[in-house]
Amino acid sequence: MNATEPMSAVDRAWLLMERPTNPMVVLGLLVLDGPLPHAVLRRILAERFLSFERFRCVPVLETLGARWVRSEQFNLEDHLMQVALPAPGGKRELERLVGELASTPLNSGRPLWTVHHVQRYRGGSALVVRIHHCYADGMALMGVLTHLADPQPDTAAPPSAPNAPAIPGAAAEHFGAGLIPALIGQTLREGGSLIGKGVHYALHPTEAVSATRDMAGVAAEVANIGVLLADDPQTRLKQPLTGVRHVAWAEPLTLEEVRTVGRVLGCTINDVLIATLAGALGRYLQANGDQTAGLTIRAAAPVNLRTDPAAPLELGNRFGLVFVDLPVGIRHPLERLYAVHRAMEALKASPQAMVTLGLLSIIGSLPAAVEEPAIALFSAKASLVASNLRGPAQLLKMAGQSVSQVLFWVPQTGAVGTGVSMFSYGNEVQFGVIADRGLIRDPGELVALIQTEFERLVFLILLGGGSLVD
Repeated sequence: MNATEPMSAVDRAWLLMERPTNPMVVLGLLVLDGPLPHAVLRRILAERFLSFERFRCVPVLETLGARWVRSEQFNLEDHLMQVALPAPGGKRELERLVGELASTPLNSGRPLWTVHHVQRYRGGSALVVRIHHCYADGMALMGVLTHLADPQPDTAAPPSAPNAPAIPGAAAEHFGAGLIPALIGQTLREGGSLIGKGVHYALHPTEAVSATRDMAGVAAEVANIGVLLADDPQTRLKQPLTGVRHVAWAEPLTLEEVRTVGRVLGCTINDVLIATLAGALGRYLQANGDQTAGLTIRAAAPVNLRTDPAAPLELGNRFGLVFVDLPVGIRHPLERLYAVHRAMEALKASPQAMVTLGLLSIIGSLPAAVEEPAIALFSAKASLVASNLRGPAQLLKMAGQSVSQVLFWVPQTGAVGTGVSMFSYGNEVQFGVIADRGLIRDPGELVALIQTEFERLVFLILLGGGSLVD
């Protein structure tokens, strides 16, 4: 990489979306069963993580673009910190630390990432990783994680070249094989004018006057897109953000159990997970004063647009967003599951995702004046972000220590302050919740409801589909 390199328009869009109350940071947690010496972790990061040259660079905004600028003062010690949890040093203490770090802005004068090394967590150790979204999306960062891990016994050692690791798995499977081509086709057909402008100005950044003249037209197109979906209803998830975030995660579910539930009921794994989340959200909202009868809210769900899962890894952002209906007002688990199933089937033929690709391209290619209406559009159409990421099927090791737990949270945009991750790793799938304190004061309450709702669905199957008493 040269001393400077242009940033893609979509990556620049995520840089522009940064807000004091809503940082655009991908948050990751890795738990190791055994201790990891700090010197060994430093060596792993130096040899494997920093083989991605972008992590030595600072993103620098320009009038109509942005550049990656290699930091001449880069020092790994500025990004790697040792921390200790207060007694008793368990899950609750780690959740508090992750929430504090999620609320703490990154240093804009340095490359936008940090790794906090938590010593002596449950007899082992943990890593809390923060990386700004403009560097890469969740699927690309899964490839980075694989690159950090020890090579599998039946594979060659990963070379140090940045594009060596392959992306593990294909998140698109969660949404059905027919969705990705449909999204790309819709984007090309219906989002062509937005994308065309974005590409043109990215290739001709000196045409600032022309770009400014087109801004009114772009704003009109954003408004037209906004009528495709009604605004999401007002609930406690639509309150002003404080910038203070709390984090919690559930005990993992066995992936085979979730798969079996879906198979018995003629639904996908993703249907089961989304319906479980919708049930938990409905109970949480009702318990906190919202009227939920007949209520449906939306989650913005990232969908991987890398169509070749075997292709070499490239950093950056290659995904679209779809708006998923969550029928939180349906209390019966089976009725809710089939409502989710129907919505997901309809989504496969929907033009929704073209909106986000076009908007991200244009946001990242024009002056910031067009940015606010686009971000407001994202905020108005969804109440939360729900990411469903497929991790490695085999358990990883780092410096010989087993990585027993991996969690990721992707950032929310604008006024959206709640994120739910569904992450599969090995033979388990785990829910994680991150939320602004002004929306959900204790995410642990929602996490507990998620576990309860899945148990209710399983119990209902055992009863033969009968009724459950609330």
